[in-house]
Amino acid sequence: MRRAGIAGLPVRRARKRGSNAITTSDLVHRDFHRDGPNQLWVTDITEHPTTEGKVFCCVVTDTWSRRVVGWSIDTRQRADLATAALGMAIEARSQSGQLPGTIIHGDHGVQFTAWTFTERARRAGLLPSLGSVGDPYDNAVVEAFWGRMQTELLNRRRWSTRVELASAIFEYIEGFHNRTRRHSALGWLSPLQFENTHPPRALDSSEVSP
Repeated sequence: MRRAGIAGLPVRRARKRGSNAITTSDLVHRDFHRDGPNQLWVTDITEHPTTEGKVFCCVVTDTWSRRVVGWSIDTRQRADLATAALGMAIEARSQSGQLPGTIIHGDHGVQFTAWTFTERARRAGLLPSLGSVGDPYDNAVVEAFWGRMQTELLNRRRWSTRVELASAIFEYIEGFHNRTRRHSALGWLSPLQFENTHPPRALDSSEVSP
C-alpha cells in the first residue's frame, strides 16, 4: 500500500459511555448466614424446555429459612420476569410494602441490572447486590435450589406444554419445597416449619438490620 500510494481510511471508534457501567457492589461476599427473616434474599433465573418451547422461572429465596418468598414464570427471559418475582416477595413479606435494609442479591444478568428491577427494589427500601461474573458460588443458596428442583422435578420426565410445566413448578415450590421438603441447614425442617418454630416477633421486618 505504501509503494502504491494507498492509505486506509481511519475507523471512528464509538466512545464508551459511563452510564452503562454497573455500580451495584457485592454486599454478601458468599456469607449467606442470617439470624432472622428478610435480611438477605437471593434471586436467579433458570430455564427448561418443553415441546412447545422454553419456560423461564425466577425465584426469590430468603436465606434464613430457605423459603421461596417470590417467584414468576414466563416464556421469555426479560426484566419483568425478575421484577414480578421481586414484587411478589415484597408483598408477601411486608404489609407496608417497605423492607428497609433487606439485601436482594443476584448476578450480573441483564434482568437484575435493569432499571425496572433495581428501581422496584429501591422503592421498597431493599439494597441491591451483585456477585461476580460467572461464579455460581457467589449465589450458592439459589443455585442449590435449582439443582434440587432439576433432580426432583424437571429432569424426571419430558414436558409436553408450557402450561403443564408451569403448573408443576408451582406445585413444587408452594406445595413441596416450602411446606414439606426438609433441609439439613434447618435442622431437617421444611422452610415453613422452620419459620413457625420461631417467635412471631422474629418476622417483624422493622427489626431487620442489613
